[in-house]
Amino acid sequence: MSYVKHVIQPGEKILVDGRLSWVVYHRAIFSVIAGLLVIFLEDAFLNGAAYTTEVIYLTGAVFGVAALVSALQAWFRRWTTEIAVTDKRIIYKTGFINRHTEEMNMDKVSSVDVDQTFWGRIFDFGTIRIIGAGGAGLRGTPGIERLDMIGSPIKLRNAIDVR
Repeated sequence: MSYVKHVIQPGEKILVDGRLSWVVYHRAIFSVIAGLLVIFLEDAFLNGAAYTTEVIYLTGAVFGVAALVSALQAWFRRWTTEIAVTDKRIIYKTGFINRHTEEMNMDKVSSVDVDQTFWGRIFDFGTIRIIGAGGAGLRGTPGIERLDMIGSPIKLRNAIDVR
């Protein structure tokens, strides 16, 4: 059972389920592209050498393992992170064994800011900063909750602003 469904109060409705963007896989994607590029260059420049096949296999294995490890780390991070906007509060949970949760009542939300880079606009991800009416926020910043690499940040912001 997900954390959000476990802590939801009777009569509380989930408006939006947020999640980390698929962009968290960027290291794995880069590893695959870099590996293919290196293999292509090795094939072009080592063509005909006796050890070309072994070098290409070794390069493929090294970059393949790097891509697999990066993809597993990103998948685990994405799987263990939950974001939900209900009609009463915002819920953020990350971690598996060492769990970190943040909740903010909707009446404590002062404003919601969305930052998107050029690539964030193209691939629909960004950073959301929830500015609260006081208290210590996530990562020790007073009254500010910062959520990075969120998929569809405008949709999440709109759900918070609708209150």
